[in-house]
Amino acid sequence: MNLKQGQMIKIQSYKHNGSLHRTWLRGLVLESTDERTVVVTNKTWVIEADGRRWFTREPAICFFYPEKWFNIIAMLRKSGIYYYCNLASPSLYDGEALKNIDYDLDVKVYPDGATNILDEDEYALHGDLMRYSDDLKIIVERTLQELLGIIQAKQSPFIRDEIEDYFDVYLKVQHKSQE
Repeated sequence: MNLKQGQMIKIQSYKHNGSLHRTWLRGLVLESTDERTVVVTNKTWVIEADGRRWFTREPAICFFYPEKWFNIIAMLRKSGIYYYCNLASPSLYDGEALKNIDYDLDVKVYPDGATNILDEDEYALHGDLMRYSDDLKIIVERTLQELLGIIQAKQSPFIRDEIEDYFDVYLKVQHKSQE
């Protein structure tokens, strides 16, 4: 994606109809390869489609994939690492922001490994309203099963040590940028 460690970027999520869904105003790039881009958001403004604004409270290590139909946010809280997984189009950086299309379904993963599939009603509603094609529904639903398998197998990035290592990289990059 041609992003460099230490670069600050915006992250934008859209809906299938092209409308802007959510924007994170600042993300710090930790790593960018052909397989994925890893970004930290910490104490940054998020703007919702309806104009509502909120401020992130804790650091989150975010994984965006140029060839996978999901992205993963690992939130570091005092009670442990929580993951929020968005079923979404592959992500791309266009010089303005890291962008993807959100397809409503989400998976929340708790520190103990328990999972919860969220927003199935929203997925069905938007599928009708925005006319998700049968091919798209097959991709999203297969990806959900793939993602659940990755979570259950505790594959990257669902590994505590990996998240802690990325947090250490974040602290070093942040310190270097403040010098």
